[in-house]
Amino acid sequence: PVAGGAARYPYYSHGPIAGFAAGWASWLQAVFIPPIEVVAAITYVNSVDWVHTNFNMLHSAGPDAGLLNGTGLVVALLLMVVFTSINLGGAKFLSDSNIIVVVWKTVVPFLAVVVVAGTQFNPDNFHAGGGFMPFGFHGVFAALTGGVVFALQGFEQAGQLAGEARNPKKDLARAILSAMAIGAVLYALLQVAMIGALKPSDVLHGWAKPLGSDPSAYGAWYSLALAVGAVWLAKALLIDAVISPAGTGIVYVGTSARLSYALGEEREMPSALASTSKKGVPVVSILVAFVVGCLALGPFKSWNALVAAVTAATAIMYAFAPLSLAALHKLDGRRPRAYRVPLPKIVLPAAFCAANLILYWGGFATTWKLVCVMVLGLGLFTIGAWRQRTGAAATLRNAIWMVPWFGGHVALGALGRYGGGYEVLPNWVDIVVVIGFALAIFYSALRLTLAPDAVVTAIAKDAHQIDYEKPTT
Repeated sequence: PVAGGAARYPYYSHGPIAGFAAGWASWLQAVFIPPIEVVAAITYVNSVDWVHTNFNMLHSAGPDAGLLNGTGLVVALLLMVVFTSINLGGAKFLSDSNIIVVVWKTVVPFLAVVVVAGTQFNPDNFHAGGGFMPFGFHGVFAALTGGVVFALQGFEQAGQLAGEARNPKKDLARAILSAMAIGAVLYALLQVAMIGALKPSDVLHGWAKPLGSDPSAYGAWYSLALAVGAVWLAKALLIDAVISPAGTGIVYVGTSARLSYALGEEREMPSALASTSKKGVPVVSILVAFVVGCLALGPFKSWNALVAAVTAATAIMYAFAPLSLAALHKLDGRRPRAYRVPLPKIVLPAAFCAANLILYWGGFATTWKLVCVMVLGLGLFTIGAWRQRTGAAATLRNAIWMVPWFGGHVALGALGRYGGGYEVLPNWVDIVVVIGFALAIFYSALRLTLAPDAVVTAIAKDAHQIDYEKPTT
């Protein structure tokens, strides 16, 4: 395991261009998190009657209903400044209280489930508004990128910090599986409790307005807590809407720093990205993240749009992992490893297909924007490679498969049935096409890896983080 592994592993297998692309996607999903947390906090606070009446921060009607208005945008930018200022200060006081924050973020949702479900639960809601799964599997797949995948991500932080694990064979598996299990159970309980607590009259004819017609009811759990008479819980949830972003920010400050470190190791990028102040604070990285986070509020104006963008970027990041592992199995398979994936010839291509499906389900409106940002990043990389004469162009052949990969996803999104697609591909046929496309890219990329000696040389650059042993012959 190495720090910033999301970028380093593709670098080992396919060279600096692929390594940068993976690191860029990973960095994008990390820097989009703060604006998501800001929008979520504003949405919940805006649900308070006094705030909605006297200091409304969301559009109440029309096509922009629920989106930030001018006041909300100003508040969002100010909160981004506050988050950035705290991070520039080192955030030591937040780090010292991280355990308290984690406990709070876990206990409050569980408490909300118990109180709300114990006060009001209508089993008939699960068959209301068109019956169980009223939109079929299409609705299920669309919902995955609308918050489900986002809710369960974050486990990759264990991988990003893996270079600091004392016993990666045990610690990584335990950390990842525990995080996934706790998150899955918690969010499943929250969803079941929320559906059961809704007023039957609000979902009798559909799910367009499950919280009623109140224009300020965008803080779902805050509104539910008030509906069941648990005012104290509603106040706790409002506090949680402030504390939770802080807790998430603690983790992603560390993640962004390590991702910047990985990008900074690429000579094609400004070395300032990996620089730190005398106090060890990655000032440049944090300021760049602040600017990008603020700009993200432009094309991705709502919480849902931001979540879809993060999910799509995460899917690209995830897709590189099984591909790189499959390549390293082939090119450097004799190296001692702390952990080995069972049935790699089945699991790895299946994982790559799963990541591609998530990217497709995110919809055309998200995919083309994200691909544009990926191309922008690769353009910056190209300029850096040309100026520094790094020789990265020699590995263009090893990364050329990304051209049909990104371009193909834009085309599939346009022909598909999600997020603004033109619905040319029939239902289920689109899934088969995406899987076939993903497998074609996977096996093509495996044929375009670096030479074995180049892989060993690339891995040796991180020998200080690895229990390094040359492969036996």
